[in-house]
Amino acid sequence: MGLLERRGKEKDNRKKLILKSARTLFFKKGFNNVTVDEIAKSSELGKGSIYLYFNSKEEIYAQILLNDIEDFNQQVSVLLNKKKIAADLLIEFSYIYVDFFFNDGELFRILMTYMLQPAKMNLTEKLNSQILTANARSIDVIGKILKLGVSSKEFSANINIKQNQNAIWGLLNGIISLYIFSGSPIKRRERINSTIKLALEVFIKGFKKV
Repeated sequence: MGLLERRGKEKDNRKKLILKSARTLFFKKGFNNVTVDEIAKSSELGKGSIYLYFNSKEEIYAQILLNDIEDFNQQVSVLLNKKKIAADLLIEFSYIYVDFFFNDGELFRILMTYMLQPAKMNLTEKLNSQILTANARSIDVIGKILKLGVSSKEFSANINIKQNQNAIWGLLNGIISLYIFSGSPIKRRERINSTIKLALEVFIKGFKKV
């Protein structure tokens, strides 16, 4: 490994360390209560080193969201290539979404904080736009699954794709919010998945009858 390559890898590792440390602090204390000094201390770096990689705490926060949303989008994009009926794809999408947060519980808190209090995040217009665009790609996968259902005549051609994809997205986040931080940890995933499956079955029956 050459000198430039080694330095590039070291830089990338430091950036990942900063993001990991910041994620933990945001989870424990909330965005507004975390300082760049604390992120630097947790990362075992000087405060000046943080600013070599990020311009602000807001940028760190935004990058955490962008990285994780992109990871999720890559996971669900393959669903559209599977030879399954749309109803099964909707269920599978929801299970991937649930698993994504169970693999990293901090992410759901961070995402919900952004979605419910975006104005308080004080993000630049550019960062805010990037997060909204990435999040929209996640929601659009639901819409594409609904379109597959319409194309195959599994669902009625009269369903409102945009309205229903947003409704399903809200349903998923609402059910996860209801259970992910309460009740027996052993049964949380099962409880969430069974509730989502029941709710989606109601939607699916409606899609077929419209």
